[in-house]
Amino acid sequence: MRTDKEMMVQGIKKLALTVFLMFLAPIVIWQAFKNEEHPLYWPVLVIGLILAIYAIYSGFKGIQTIVDALFGGKGRLKD
Repeated sequence: MRTDKEMMVQGIKKLALTVFLMFLAPIVIWQAFKNEEHPLYWPVLVIGLILAIYAIYSGFKGIQTIVDALFGGKGRLKD
């Protein structure tokens, strides 16, 4: 069994996006809570929560892609 390098790179890119979003989402949520009296409080809070949810989703998909690349998941053709 060989590792699918292209799929591995895709998984690492997804995890890099996850790390970025793991820092960005709490900052956006914190900015929303810091300015509760501002009229854009709710839109900024919703954007922060969407970023946080997408960070979790992206993390799971990145790990799943890396595992599939290492162990020959459904993305590879069976001989």
